[in-house]
Amino acid sequence: MKKTLLCIWLCLPVAGFLYHMSAGEAHGRMDQLGAHLRLGKRLATQELFQPAISQFDQALELVPAEDAELQTQLRLEKAIAGIENAGLPESVEELKKLIGEVTAKDSVDAVRQFEAPVRESLARSQYYLTWLMRLEGVPRDDWEPEIESARQNYRLLAERASESGNKAEQLRQQENLEAVIRLEQMALDDLQGLPIPRPCQSCCSNCRSRRPGPPRSGKQPKDARGATAGPPADGSGS
Repeated sequence: MKKTLLCIWLCLPVAGFLYHMSAGEAHGRMDQLGAHLRLGKRLATQELFQPAISQFDQALELVPAEDAELQTQLRLEKAIAGIENAGLPESVEELKKLIGEVTAKDSVDAVRQFEAPVRESLARSQYYLTWLMRLEGVPRDDWEPEIESARQNYRLLAERASESGNKAEQLRQQENLEAVIRLEQMALDDLQGLPIPRPCQSCCSNCRSRRPGPPRSGKQPKDARGATAGPPADGSGS
């Protein structure tokens, strides 16, 4: 009995050391993840979207497989940065996957909380993708499903804001919905006469050849659209 107790006593420091090393490694991993996430957000705020995407990718590599909430957040942040970084088609596809995941019957509440920002980001990306496709002369049958999906998403967001009594949010989403309808109904000549939205500027040769110059004030505007051309371009869905 004494030998058994002695063995247990002698093993305690080893077990404690192993636990400390394991926990320390996990904490260090999460610290790294948090640092990448914070830096990515800061870079995106500074409109350094490609470096921001790189930080989000590094953070995603460190996310535990079971942490679906954090994975969803990072994928959303990356998609939003991608919209601004000549990645409209890729961002649309990623956001379509995300909206399917966050609205799935078996999704957990922590993931479902992202439905509204994912849905708004998807609608916004589809709005600009439609703008881009129309400038490139893509047939209506190809771009119409994108703008119709954006219309449905903004309408749903406006309806939910109304149900919750959030008048300001309802008005904002209603304005976005109206902008989508205008884009769908606008003649191509009129569309070509509008300033090019920033998310479109690097995505096609038509946009690159007509890119407006930088503002003289030294301050980058949040968007480059006409006063009645479309929804906010500042990633308000994030």
